[in-house]
Amino acid sequence: MENTRPWVKPALEFGPLILFFAVFMLYRGQDVLLWGQSYSGFVFATLVFIPALVLTTLIQWRITGKLAPMQVATLVLVIVFGGMSVWLNDPRFFKLKPTIIYLLFAAILGLALVLRRNWLGAVLSEALPMDAEGWRKLTLRMALFFVMLAVANELIWRNLSETTWVYFKTFGLPVLLFVFLLGNAGLYRAHALPEKAVADDDSTR
Repeated sequence: MENTRPWVKPALEFGPLILFFAVFMLYRGQDVLLWGQSYSGFVFATLVFIPALVLTTLIQWRITGKLAPMQVATLVLVIVFGGMSVWLNDPRFFKLKPTIIYLLFAAILGLALVLRRNWLGAVLSEALPMDAEGWRKLTLRMALFFVMLAVANELIWRNLSETTWVYFKTFGLPVLLFVFLLGNAGLYRAHALPEKAVADDDSTR
């Protein structure tokens, strides 16, 4: 998206989530009648969210010509679990989706550590050049972080109100991710590659 306006990328990434939040807040506590079936405001918001995410993901793919594995996995799980929530008129499936996503990511990163593979660096090294030890530490921390998010999601949707979960999903999770990335600033600095090494690495691509 190098040649697109700077607001396009965040709009595509966060637009569907903000739309989900807006629709839920608008229809919270109400029933929506569609196709002779009554849906809660939450399930209706899920129904709106799925095609919105599909559309924005396709736009990102059209603009960049590629999608990150995390984007593909998220889209598939949203379609599957969100679709089940709508089809069965049961919001629990969509609330379970973040747990599955975060445990999947944690498992992938854990497997990378066991196999001594730098899969995280393969995805992020251009934006965040670090040495192998830095990537190993970040991979471990991120795997544990994803496990923590999965546990938090389970505790919140199973024990607190639906509105609380929607706030957590819309605002809490992005804030936690931002805090995590910011909290590892010292790691980035300590293991950053020298500028010459970065230039040499770019010249070999």
